[in-house]
Amino acid sequence: MLKIHFLGTGTSQGIPVIGSNHPVCLSPNPKDKRLRVSILIQWEHANVVVDCGPDFRQQMLRVNCETLDAVLFTHEHADHTAGIDDIRPFFFKQGDIPVFGSKRVLDNLSQRFDYIFSKENKYPGAPSVLVNKVEAPFDFMNKVVVPINVMHNQIPVLGYRIDDFAYLTDVKTIKPSEIEKLKGLDLLVLSALQIKTHPNHLNLDEALNLIQKIAPKRCYLTHISHFMGFHDEVSEKLPPNVFLAYDTLTITSE
Repeated sequence: MLKIHFLGTGTSQGIPVIGSNHPVCLSPNPKDKRLRVSILIQWEHANVVVDCGPDFRQQMLRVNCETLDAVLFTHEHADHTAGIDDIRPFFFKQGDIPVFGSKRVLDNLSQRFDYIFSKENKYPGAPSVLVNKVEAPFDFMNKVVVPINVMHNQIPVLGYRIDDFAYLTDVKTIKPSEIEKLKGLDLLVLSALQIKTHPNHLNLDEALNLIQKIAPKRCYLTHISHFMGFHDEVSEKLPPNVFLAYDTLTITSE
């Protein structure tokens, strides 16, 4: 069994957006307040995070995560990577932290965070990582992790499938061959940015159409902007097996 903690379910600006008077940003409902998107996946003794954005420290404290076995990166955008320096407490306890991603993403991170990725002239207070390039399914802590290739407009993004659970964020298009890798899911987490069409992300209707093609038993939507609308109002309009995720939500997948 997998346990999935939604650390953040918001888009790159989070909700509320700084300085915004949009009604969703002013909502008192905790489910309308969203940190940058990330999940923690747990099984047996494993703690694996998918992406570590700028809210990573706050998210790890909130979920009381004491160890970190790996970070799986989907792509290089700041809302998915800017918190990597906050792996330091885990590094001080455990040593080098394994990170996984495509070659392009790992190269990008090694340039932006050279003090973390470089092994030369290491600053004593800096964390270190064990770099793992993802090109095919790989074994990790008694699980097979299957990479799923999607497109974020022109930017390749990796989703990940573990057992009958899959996580896809920042999706705009996906090839039929990749959809086939997602058949038989118990649980899918999929990004859906807003109601209106967007050039880089699935909107709600596009996400619902993709869910029909993949046909998971359950799907939770994430990477949600304030332009999606109020959590409770949108939730009432969704199909019976589709739900809006929210920060602090914990679910399980068999």
